[in-house]
Amino acid sequence: MKHIIAFAGSNSKTSINKQLVTYAVSLMPDLDVKILDLNDFPLPVYGIDLEKEQGIPKVAHDFLDNIKNADGIVLSLAEHNGAYTTAFKNLFDWMSRIDGKTFAGKPMLLMATSPGARGGQSVLSIAQDRFPRHDAIIISVFSLPSFGDNFLDNHIKDSGLDAQLKIAVSKFNTSL
Repeated sequence: MKHIIAFAGSNSKTSINKQLVTYAVSLMPDLDVKILDLNDFPLPVYGIDLEKEQGIPKVAHDFLDNIKNADGIVLSLAEHNGAYTTAFKNLFDWMSRIDGKTFAGKPMLLMATSPGARGGQSVLSIAQDRFPRHDAIIISVFSLPSFGDNFLDNHIKDSGLDAQLKIAVSKFNTSL
C-alpha cells in the first residue's frame, strides 16, 4: 500500500487548508495517509547565525524524514499577503538547509483555498515556480475559491469544483 503525507501550509488550529487537505485525502481510500500538523513541528525563526550557533533543530529533520519516507505529498497552502504563511516558509527554509532537494522527487498534489474569490492563486503560482527547484513533481493543482461559500460539512458543495478536485486526486493517485 502506498504511503502519503498530507498537510496544510498553515499553523492555524482552524485552518481551512487543513480542512481541504483532509477532504482530499478522504477521496484516497486505498492509500495509507498520514496527516501532519505544522503545530507539531515548532521551530525558531530561521537565521544563519542561529543555525551556526545551534545547528538545525531535530523537528526540521523529523518533518523532512516524513517527506522522504512517503510515496507522495498532498499539500494545501494557506496564503498570507499573496505568499506562503510564515510558519510554512520557516519550515521550508529549515528543511532546505538539510537538503536542497526538499521534496525528494515525490509526486505532489498541490492545492490552496482562501476566503476570497482567487482561492490562493498567488501562493499557488509561487509554489509552482519554486517547488520543482526543490525536486517536487507537481502532478496536479487545485484551487478552491471562496471557501466559506463552497465548503460545507467537510466536503465541497459546488459539484463543478468537487469534480475538479476529484480529477486532480485521480491524476495524483495514478502517478503513485
